[in-house]
Amino acid sequence: MDQTYKPTPTAPVIRLLVLETDKPHPDTYSERGSFGRIIHEHFSAAGAAHHPPLGVETDQVFVVSEQGGRVPKVSELDSFDGLLITGSVYDAHANNEWILQLLDLLRTLWLMRPGFRFLGVCFGHQLLARLLGGEVGPAPSRDWELGHCRITLTSTGQRLFRTHEDFVHLHQMHQDQVVKAPSAESAGGLVPADTEISVWGRSEHTPFQGLYIPNRLFTTQAHLAFDEDMVKRQIQIRVDSGSIRDLEHADRAAETADLEHDGVEVAKAILRLFVKDEDEF
Repeated sequence: MDQTYKPTPTAPVIRLLVLETDKPHPDTYSERGSFGRIIHEHFSAAGAAHHPPLGVETDQVFVVSEQGGRVPKVSELDSFDGLLITGSVYDAHANNEWILQLLDLLRTLWLMRPGFRFLGVCFGHQLLARLLGGEVGPAPSRDWELGHCRITLTSTGQRLFRTHEDFVHLHQMHQDQVVKAPSAESAGGLVPADTEISVWGRSEHTPFQGLYIPNRLFTTQAHLAFDEDMVKRQIQIRVDSGSIRDLEHADRAAETADLEHDGVEVAKAILRLFVKDEDEF
């Protein structure tokens, strides 16, 4: 169990289970650890910036059975306030056994734990959209959204990120996307009929950059915790595997890896899904 930043014995503490659906580049792993550890450090920093400060505890389970992982049982999440599904090289629209098992776990938790929070990044964003009846597949253009990208915020996004600007910048690493957003009608009884599943941002490449249900769901297609080295390495992994064939596009994206992004603001907004921040906006 990882634990960072408990400001006082009475400070609120968020307990989050990270479901790892991929492994980072070996160099990233040696420097920063698994994706679960990277997420932990990122949210701990965001918790320190919360008012009042929040403690963040995480644990992680690697779930890809083809690589020796396992999908946890429902009972293993009893002590957690929410879960976060990471990005992955796998397709969220595929029917690998572990993906179907993960969907079953999510569906059961959603029905059994009305106060539980569901978070998703990239693959996780797409899988949670699929859970709620959205459609996931390759981008119609079949190209990749890579590197430092501008995301246009909806009014929901402006409120979530507490900004009067109409955009944020985040790092992208995907070809697949949510091609049809979920709705209360598509969710098959998982949400009440009057529930609005809001889209908080869009880009020219990706119309559904993130989904939001108050006190329940927050997803982001973009990666909130990537640093410069991670961006370059994750691009290289996909170039080496043949997934990215447009090498000029890959090179241009890698050149943006050092640009500042709003990943901490995303993490702060996610933590407000658990505990309201007392700062005025």
